[in-house]
Amino acid sequence: MSDDVTQYINKAQPWQIDVCQKLRAMVGQTIPDIEERLQYGKPHYLKNGHYAAVIAVAKDKVSFMVFNATDVPEVKGFLRALGNGERKAVDIKEGQTVDYGALAGILKETATAL
Repeated sequence: MSDDVTQYINKAQPWQIDVCQKLRAMVGQTIPDIEERLQYGKPHYLKNGHYAAVIAVAKDKVSFMVFNATDVPEVKGFLRALGNGERKAVDIKEGQTVDYGALAGILKETATAL
């Protein structure tokens, strides 16, 4: 685990810290050989040198984005497409129930080809 990422997470609001720690653990469990680093000011996760996921803390949410997700369908109110659909993101707000199992499944699917 990257100390820079830990510092990034620890600067967030308490509920965001909890979400980020759970996302971080989920990423590590889903892709055991993942590389974690702070890049462009946010935690990035790489597999074989290719971007797999990003965690981003904003004022009122935590976003979790996966790459290589062209074949993953959008889910209204849960998973939204960014750009040309190669990236998909989930926005998590305070008090929201998060299906980390579903996110792990999406990450596993998108990272398999990396």
